[in-house]
Amino acid sequence: MNDARRDKTDVLQGTLILLVLRTLEALGPLHGYGLARRIEQISKDVLQLNQGTLYPALLNMEQEGWISSKWGASEKNRKAKFYSITASGRRRLAQETEEWRRMSTTIERFLGFDPGRIAEERG
Repeated sequence: MNDARRDKTDVLQGTLILLVLRTLEALGPLHGYGLARRIEQISKDVLQLNQGTLYPALLNMEQEGWISSKWGASEKNRKAKFYSITASGRRRLAQETEEWRRMSTTIERFLGFDPGRIAEERG
């Protein structure tokens, strides 16, 4: 992995649903390219979305009923598919958000605990 690539983080598949749904909830309908660029922008270019990751995820989310799509014209007047969050997607976003917070809190416990202190307490 080259140094430039090492500085960028690929989005974990499990978090992609959360990021897409939250972005669509906050910003309204976006086409795929705009959605990817917006997520990268919000993350200050830490997260990178490539087409091979994003578009299959969008298709899956649409099949699940979490997002809907319709064809329209992009800012450059090109034909583009615009994605919007659905009511079902808002419910899924609430579930994903809660799960992420729970997991994040759990990981924080592991990052903050001192194994040496626990060993001393047992000893």
